[in-house]
Amino acid sequence: MTWTKRGAALALGALGVMAGSAYVVVAQAQEASASGEVRRLDTAAGKITIKHGEISELELPAMTLVYKIDPALLADIKPGDKVKFTAKRDGGDYVVIKISK
Repeated sequence: MTWTKRGAALALGALGVMAGSAYVVVAQAQEASASGEVRRLDTAAGKITIKHGEISELELPAMTLVYKIDPALLADIKPGDKVKFTAKRDGGDYVVIKISK
């Protein structure tokens, strides 16, 4: 095998490794349940701010995070409430899909 062919083989192998890595990212959990405290609501914008512990399934450390949420889910929720919620990753956003006190 000449150097050129060897270089091409190495490059193709590297592409295979990168493609395998991309698959691992896609295979990570996209939904998880957690509990936390509601800090702020923006019903008009469909957003809720929740202070929560680590959510390892979504690779989120303990933090206060703004989530998107369907405003219909906020009917009985107010700042200061302790809640249980299910969130999912939607592209680059996190969305609360279930919430209860």
